[in-house]
Amino acid sequence: MGCTSSSSISSKMYTTVGRKKKKVNIPEFTVFVPPLRVPVESDFQLPLKGILPRQLVDRLSTHRGRIVSLAEDIGGPALTELKRALDDYLPVLLGLTKAEYGLEELVDFKWKILQDRRQEAFCLENSWFEVLSIIHMLAVLSLSEANSLLIPKDHMDTCERNVSEEYKKDAIDLLLKASGYLELCNREILTRLPFEIKNRLPVDLQSGALEAMFIQALGQVTEMQLGIAVESQKATLSVKRRLACEQLNYFAQAHNSLSECNITHGYGKKHLLFIKWKYLEAKAAAYYYHGLILDKGSEPSCHISAVYCFLAAEELLADSKKACITFSIAAPVTRASPVWGVMKHLHQKIPEVASRKSQMYGYLLDQEKALQTLPDLPDFALSLRPDDYKLPEIDLAWDSDKWETQVQTLKEHLKDVEDETESE
Repeated sequence: MGCTSSSSISSKMYTTVGRKKKKVNIPEFTVFVPPLRVPVESDFQLPLKGILPRQLVDRLSTHRGRIVSLAEDIGGPALTELKRALDDYLPVLLGLTKAEYGLEELVDFKWKILQDRRQEAFCLENSWFEVLSIIHMLAVLSLSEANSLLIPKDHMDTCERNVSEEYKKDAIDLLLKASGYLELCNREILTRLPFEIKNRLPVDLQSGALEAMFIQALGQVTEMQLGIAVESQKATLSVKRRLACEQLNYFAQAHNSLSECNITHGYGKKHLLFIKWKYLEAKAAAYYYHGLILDKGSEPSCHISAVYCFLAAEELLADSKKACITFSIAAPVTRASPVWGVMKHLHQKIPEVASRKSQMYGYLLDQEKALQTLPDLPDFALSLRPDDYKLPEIDLAWDSDKWETQVQTLKEHLKDVEDETESE
């Protein structure tokens, strides 16, 4: 865990514009947080006039309007309110997705990236796109909250970073929850979108990016579990090696998934750099713990293999430092934070052990040059799964007798809209 993020916590720099100083916020990433997409006001009244009861249309408008309002000021109590507003909106929104109602493509749903004021709103007339965007927003908020927990305010200006056990556990819960949201988006919601709609989606809402994010979240949970194991006297070397190897596999899978997307710049490219950095850290940890286990063997070949693991871990650790810097300076720029958690431990131990063991077994390395190959890492089955998130039941308002009578007016409504368009 090296360089780190949160939309709510950031360092401050100042640039001079004319004679005035302009404050620039530079966020910090421990958990990678994709750009937050927020809804822009959309009109429910005109497209749903005469089809749905006025009360139901008003509920849709009110719920979405509340999200639009809260999303402009995220942080503190507003974050909890925003999550509740999203949860309240979903059951009402899901009624628009029922194929038998024929309402899936009547409303034009508009979204924008909150951090990019210059970008125009992205619009799609598809209610499943709206569901996808709402659940993706829940995931991003959870990732952002987990990230904030891992960057304590009282340690922002120190070289040392210590995160409380309570914050680590809360962050793990949030990462698993975010992973569940994203996994559902990829497995269940994207499959309901027509091909032409899926092709128009922004990169961060495409299948490869969603898959990369939910797998990466599991990798970061495993990283924290490894940190907890390192601090525990009961955890064996085998447990630590297994966790390190699993973490490596998660980041390898995340990298493969994101590489399938058409990424050339911006957050997509930065996300790929983040995964590469975490992959190198995980691989260094895996070789280090694999080396410690091999070194317990009695044969000279065991010690030789162990030394090569330690030397590989040391080289990978150096590469991970460079990868962290590359990630930090890539646009949009983020702040590198103090090394903490298990990586703080490994930054101290790996160079020390690699140097000591190289000196100790130097004579064997000279004698057994034919055995100078890096051993393969063991392959373990991945143990973590995302939280099981399911879509809520459709709001009972959609089963009302009034709605049943109104649905018969759909064709008339469409004709009315055509007539209004022609008169304009």
